[in-house]
This record gives sequence, C-alpha cells and structure tokens, in this order.
Amino acid sequence: MTILIPQPQFGIEVEEKSSAKEEVVLDAGFLVPDANAFGHNFRDYDGESERQAGVETFYKINHINQTYHFVKRMREEYGKLDKVEMSIWECCELLNDVIDESDPDLDEPQIEHLLQTAEAIRQDYPNEDWLHLTALIHDLGKVLHHPKFGELPQWAVVGDTFPVGCAFDESIVHHKYFEENPDYNNPAYNTKFGVYKAGCGLDNVLMSWGHDDYMYLVAKENKSTLPSAGLFVIRYHSFYALHRTGAYKYLMNEEDEENIKWLKIFNKYDLYSKSKVRIDVEKVKPYYLSLIHKYFPEKLRW
Repeated sequence: MTILIPQPQFGIEVEEKSSAKEEVVLDAGFLVPDANAFGHNFRDYDGESERQAGVETFYKINHINQTYHFVKRMREEYGKLDKVEMSIWECCELLNDVIDESDPDLDEPQIEHLLQTAEAIRQDYPNEDWLHLTALIHDLGKVLHHPKFGELPQWAVVGDTFPVGCAFDESIVHHKYFEENPDYNNPAYNTKFGVYKAGCGLDNVLMSWGHDDYMYLVAKENKSTLPSAGLFVIRYHSFYALHRTGAYKYLMNEEDEENIKWLKIFNKYDLYSKSKVRIDVEKVKPYYLSLIHKYFPEKLRW
C-alpha cells in the first residue's frame, strides 16, 4: 500500500440519550436485548456507566469544532482518496485497531460489531445481500482515526452526525455545547434552512465530518454498484436526529423518503446487535468476500 498523509490541523476533542428497557421485536423478528455490552440501556447518555464522562467530553469537543468550513475542508482533503489503496477486507482488518470513544454501548474491536450487525440482518433478510454488505462496511470510515490515515481525532471520525450550514436541531445529543460553535451565532448558518432550500435532498446537504461521509465518498467514487439505499445507509446511519426524532425532514426529497425506510430497518440492527455475542470470522469470511467482489472493485482508493 502506498500511503501519503498530510496531517490536518485541528482545534480540540467526546453521546445521546435513550429510552425504554422493555423487550422489542423488530420487523423481521429480531429480538432486541434489554441491555448493551456494559449491562446498561442502549444509547444512554445520562446514565452512570464507566464511559459516560468521556462520551460527554467527546460531544463537547465535537460540537464546538464541527463547523461548515471545517466540513468543506475535510471533504476536499479526504475526497481526493489519495491516502491508501487496499481492498474492503483489508480495511475491515485494519479497523480492528480502532475503539469508538463516542459509543456508550460497545468496547469490542470494530470488526466484531460489523459482523454482528451483518449476520443479524442476514438472518432476517436473507435475500437482501446488498444490505448484508452495507452492514459489514458501514463503519469502515473509522479508519480515519488510524495512523495510516492521518490519525484524525475521534471527534472528527465518530459520533452522531448532523447537518452543518443550518441551525443545530435541539434533538441532537448534548445540544448545549453548540453554543460555543462559531456557526451558532452566524446568521448565514443559524436559521432553519441556512444555506439550503426545502426539499433540496440530503445528498446536497453537508453533514458533520466523520466516518459516515468518508465511507460514502469512498464507495461512490470507487464506483460501487450498491443500490442508492445502501449508500444512503452508509452516509446517514449516525444521523439520529433524523431517523429517531424526524428532525430536518424538510430537507429531504422523494428518493430520501424511500431510502430512509431501509435506514430505519438497518439502524435497529446496528444499535441493538452490540452485545457480547462472538462471530466466527473465518467461517463467514468467504460469504462476505463474495459480496465484496460483487459490489466493489478488488482494490479501492481511500
């Protein structure tokens, strides 16, 4: 692999709140566990778990630094896809070195979570192979935190995502910290629509920079043949303000309305499959390699 890494300059460096503990059954029969890997409620940003303090600190730094101009700069820099050339599976293995500090539900290597999600979806939606692969690759953009990609700080890689260039919706976790974001009091960016128009389509909206948008760019620019719903899931799976509370729906177009149906299905598996269930990687690897071959070139630019 040939690696060129200009080191960006950053400002500073910290999750959302959840709910019900009752047992829930998803659309296709997936049984939702009542506790995460730590024995706490899922996405509980206020409870007293061993990760809560660090998670809140993460979001404070994230909300202060994720500005419209920062996102444009990151997209321009990382959109060049000139850092590494490697396969999807090589990236999965590289991701083993990354722990997501914004996640109150998981402390396992990332490949464990990817396969937990993919296998749960595969069991309930056996004919949607594109969704199995989407589940496997949805978090690969977290390699941005790896030294081979410049080791971006976690606040620029993980966490809930949200639009920039318009007002920060109050449903976004730890919203209070946006008050220190330079865009918060900028009249160009702090109105309901900001730089956007009603129904403009989410593809035309800049999202806070992180692994979601980066993996979306990698898939799109490397000519993946995943359906648009797969790309939608990759880019917006951390956009909880939209798919949990309905915020920013006024920016969506008709295609977004169709794709979000798959995102809501995916998100339940993405969130609730975070457990101590172990996956035999070598046993399932041939299946996922066949899907990678179907939907991606052998080597990708990253």
